[in-house]
Formats: sequence, C-alpha cells, structure tokens
Amino acid sequence: MSYENIPPIQDLGQRSDEITIYAGPCSVESAEQFDEVAACVKELGLHWVRGGAFKPRTNPHSFQGLGEEALKIMKEAGEKHGLLTLTEVMDSAHCELVHSYVDGLQVGARNFQNFSLLKKIGQVTADSHKMVLYKRGFAGTIAEWLAACDYISDCGNDNIVLCERGIRTFETATRFTLDIAAVPVIHKQSLYPVCIDVSHPAGQRDLVPALAKAAVAAGADSLMIEVHPDPPAALSDGPQQLTPAQFKTLVAELRQIADVLGKRIV
Repeated sequence: MSYENIPPIQDLGQRSDEITIYAGPCSVESAEQFDEVAACVKELGLHWVRGGAFKPRTNPHSFQGLGEEALKIMKEAGEKHGLLTLTEVMDSAHCELVHSYVDGLQVGARNFQNFSLLKKIGQVTADSHKMVLYKRGFAGTIAEWLAACDYISDCGNDNIVLCERGIRTFETATRFTLDIAAVPVIHKQSLYPVCIDVSHPAGQRDLVPALAKAAVAAGADSLMIEVHPDPPAALSDGPQQLTPAQFKTLVAELRQIADVLGKRIV
C-alpha cells in the first residue's frame, strides 16, 4: 500500500505556545477557603481561579452553592491576588448578574444544548467579549458541540473555549470516560481552543495527574483542575479535588512536559 498521495494532517489554527490552567474548588464555600486556593494559584504564576457559585446538583437536597455571595467572594479574591475569575452560569436569569462579577462564564454539561441560555450568554457578553468556557454534554457528539457554538457566536461573542469533560459510556472504573481524541479532532475541525477538565472524568484525585499529563501531551490549549484546601470536608466533589500541595506538584510536572513541547503553563 502506498501512502504517497495522502495529504498531511492540517491544524486549522495558529496555536498558542501557552497552556492555561483554570484551577479552583468545585464550590465556593467560604471566603477563607477560596482565598487559600487563590493564593496558591497566584504563587504558581497562574492567571485564572475558578469556583462554583450556583451548583447544578443531581440531588436537589445537596449543597446548591452560595449564589451571589460566592460571586462576591470570587471578585474580592480575584482583585486581591490579581487573578481572572471563572464560574458557571446555569440559568438565563443569572447571566447579567454573573457577568457583572467575573471575567469568564462557564456553560456546564447539563446545559450543553440549552439553546436559550447559550443565546442569552452570547447577548450578555457581546460587548465585553468575556471568555465563555463551553462544556461538552454527557452524550453530545463533537458535531453537535461545534454546531451549538453558533448560538453563542451568532449573538456577538466568539471568544469561546470548548471544554471536554468526559462522556458517559458503559465504563464504570472512572466517573466519566475522557475523550482525549477530542483535542486533535477539534483542532482539525475548528479554530476554537480546547480545554480538558481532568477532574470530572477522573472522579478520583489519584487519577487526575495522569489525565492532566495526557491532555498536555495531546495538545490541549488549557486544563481545568479542581483544588480544595481540605477535600474530605468539601461540600461537593471532594474525592476528585487536589490539595494545594498536590496541585503544586502536578503543575511542576506539567511544566516539564510542556517544555518538551515548546510550550509553557500559565
């Protein structure tokens, strides 16, 4: 068999040599908790801190987040440490409120095809062009994911980062199955950067480092990593969150891998 006529693989975009890390607790639980994580993020020379303010939980009796109080905590910590802030918007009614506090808006997996919310976020961010981190749904295809981006961009904001966070399969060894192939596929089909949320597919903190390293090696433009000062006491997703010490070790290891690829962690 001859391969002489097969065209080379094409990457549609000019990729950055920077790999951004969005780090922070699953939920903002208190000013002290969030400030400790923000200080760790700042110490490592990173630029984004994230946390949940409005929490879409499977069980309605689980912790639902602090709401606007969490947004105030995030804004204060961001200004104190010189960090950009990111949080999820889960309701069209919250878009303006969230937009007024943070630097980036996240669309969660449960709202993957909530088209009215996507359009509202596009409208609210049309002038500011704040970053929208758009997560893939549990059972969404890449084609559906890319198509739905237009609900945001057609309303005025194309500053979108696609976030792969694992999909549901028959496998139960991990919380979700990380589709690492989504990174090169998206790069092949789209100009949007790709983030890998390594915490949700792992579901267990000891698996997070391996998935993070795989994401960097696969060419991810950014990573989302959950960090909590005391994971066993976390009000949500404690088992998958790293301690600040574990996070520092991981970032050091990721920087070594990124350096080999001619990139740097920011």
